[in-house]
Amino acid sequence: MSTKMKDCIFCKILAGEIPSTTVYEDENFKAILDVSPAARGHVIILSKRHFENLMELPDEEAGKVLPVAKKIAMAVKKAYGCDGVNILQNNGEAAGQTVFHFHVHVIPRFSGDTVDIGWKQGPMPEDMEAIAEEIKAGLM
Repeated sequence: MSTKMKDCIFCKILAGEIPSTTVYEDENFKAILDVSPAARGHVIILSKRHFENLMELPDEEAGKVLPVAKKIAMAVKKAYGCDGVNILQNNGEAAGQTVFHFHVHVIPRFSGDTVDIGWKQGPMPEDMEAIAEEIKAGLM
């Protein structure tokens, strides 16, 4: 696993090759303002080491990212008085990931805003136990 990928835009940002606006930084993560924000105050938390997605992220770092997201979410809520906050993390192109470097979005939300993050809920499957068993088999 490389700590920096040559063509990764987030690795270039972390290396200072591309400018960014930092709102938080620690030994594992750097949080920057999104340059194409869904809302004012949209922050992206970047892993300082290059991992393509959550599945590659070591458990130790995975356990550290949610407290950082919480800290940023609380700061965003305090700064903007937003009605809610989305904490969003996509894995794979089919899931909406466009930059293949682990990152987490923190997006301020306001009642009636135009940010569209959601899905159409389907009916409850009749074979819930079978689905649970399929997932459990993947845990082994």
